[in-house]
Amino acid sequence: MPARPTVAAGGLGGANLGMDIVSVNRVRRLMADHGEAFFGRMLDARELADCRTSTGLDILSLCGRIAAKEAAFKTLRVQNRFLPWLDIVVRRSDGGWPLVELRRSAADMAAASGICEITVSISHDVDYAVAVAAPILGDPPVAPQP
Repeated sequence: MPARPTVAAGGLGGANLGMDIVSVNRVRRLMADHGEAFFGRMLDARELADCRTSTGLDILSLCGRIAAKEAAFKTLRVQNRFLPWLDIVVRRSDGGWPLVELRRSAADMAAASGICEITVSISHDVDYAVAVAAPILGDPPVAPQP
C-alpha cells in the first residue's frame, strides 16, 4: 500500500524524498563477474547508451543511473514491491541534467501515491555515486489524444 503524503493522514502534507548511494567497486565487480549484459536487467538500451563512451560503459554514469532509479523508487513508499528497474527510466535531458520517466508499474505506483513526476539529482566521485529524488505531487500527466 502506498504512503500517500497528506495532512489528513497525520503527515506534513509534504512529499517523501528518496536517496541512494551506490559503490563503484561493487558495480565494477558485477561488471567483471557478469559483463555488460547484466546491466540490461536494470537499464534500458537508451539508458545504457547514455552511459557509453568510446571506450565502453562509464562506470560512474552507470552507478549514478542505478542510484537515481533506487532513489526514485524510494519516493513511492510502497511495501512488498520490488523495484521495477525497467519501468523507472533515467535519461539525460538536452541540458544534461537527469530526467525520470515512469512507465507501467512505476507509473501506477506513483499515481497511487499522488505523485505526478519525480525529479532527481545525481552526483558521483571516485568510489560512490549518490542520487536524491523528490516527488512532485499532483495528478499524473494526461497523454495527448490522437
